[in-house]
Amino acid sequence: MRRGITAAALAATLVLAATACGTDDKSGGAKSSGGELSGTVTWWDTSTVGSEDKVFKKLAEDFEKEHPKVDVKYVNVPFGDAQNKFKNAAQSGSGAPDVIRSEVAWTPEFADLGYLAPLDGTPALKDEKDFLGQAAASTRYGGKTYAVPQVIDSMGIFYNKRILKDAGVEVPGTVEELKSVSKTVKERTGKTGLYLRGDDAYWFLSFLYGEGGNLVDAGSRTVTVDNAAGVKAMTVVKDLVDSGVAKTDATDGFENMQTAFKEGEVAMMINGPWAITDTYGGPQFKDRTNLGIAPVPAGSAGQGAPQGGHNLAVYAGSGNLDASYAFTEYMTSAASQARVAEELNLLPTRTSVYAQPDVAANEIVGFFKPVVDKAVERPWIPETGSLFAPLVTEYTKVLTGQTTPEQGVTATGDAYRKLLKGWK
Repeated sequence: MRRGITAAALAATLVLAATACGTDDKSGGAKSSGGELSGTVTWWDTSTVGSEDKVFKKLAEDFEKEHPKVDVKYVNVPFGDAQNKFKNAAQSGSGAPDVIRSEVAWTPEFADLGYLAPLDGTPALKDEKDFLGQAAASTRYGGKTYAVPQVIDSMGIFYNKRILKDAGVEVPGTVEELKSVSKTVKERTGKTGLYLRGDDAYWFLSFLYGEGGNLVDAGSRTVTVDNAAGVKAMTVVKDLVDSGVAKTDATDGFENMQTAFKEGEVAMMINGPWAITDTYGGPQFKDRTNLGIAPVPAGSAGQGAPQGGHNLAVYAGSGNLDASYAFTEYMTSAASQARVAEELNLLPTRTSVYAQPDVAANEIVGFFKPVVDKAVERPWIPETGSLFAPLVTEYTKVLTGQTTPEQGVTATGDAYRKLLKGWK
């Protein structure tokens, strides 16, 4: 069952896919008589401005050099806006890009709505067997492939080696140690131990998995966020804040967290490889050896970290499918992924890239690859991308004392059952 789209809008989408007339570029997507690609490809990139975007934009420019008759219109769309912006544009049939950088959870939703072009058998999907299994899983829906994996990631705990050394403590391996280490850091250095991001539920998942919980069980069509493990996870994060060992916020969490960590105001934060380049730009990490990264602290059920990442998907209504397929393949090729790993420390989705000497020698990639291998996959259902909105509302309320852990997960579970019709 398709969600969030009227019959009329669905019909319009199918017409767009069939006629390939939905792109803003009316010059068309034809190949020249000699088979050379031409026309315009509009690409919505959602990478971090000021660090990641520079590298991805340069890659797009290099694609243009290889295909001089193709004009890539690069548009950086804020990550928080991109999901709904793309859906609105695709549903209206106006303003959608030819290619979008899709967070892994968005891909099955976009595919379910009919907004993505199937890529099986197209030039976009080359060397399919080279992709990591868990990366490829997020690109498939209903027996077809709707995207190509670009990067994969997970999370770890970043720490300031000098601050921990000054406090005379070791890197925490469990949540209990995280609390005690943070308390000692505060007592001995005056610094806050941990910055706990409070405005994004993705940062809550490591604590939820660590207590043996999950958002849902897709196999049994059961909502699980409001079970005992969910309550325990919410209690754990609330205690970190209430005890004074962690600071949090309800808005601008990523920027505030990054600034506090880079300036040496806090000793630790939970983050992923996407934050490495920006972190190195901070005064505390001009000496890059001062940055330490370790697995997220384990909860009572063990250590767990979520699988994340991004795919490239082609809009079903693109007026230049040939060039869009070629662009998608270029941006996800082994050569492009190796370059991204070298310049941004982002993890490749192709197995072969990890064997390349420069990538194999990359310390950050070397740390995160085993974490990714063990990361907890999210359910690849159309609603996955919508599960975070009700969760983050309650997560923020719990951290800021507006509700209790029990009430927070109960409200989240109730919202999930309204979203997931027929689920227990």
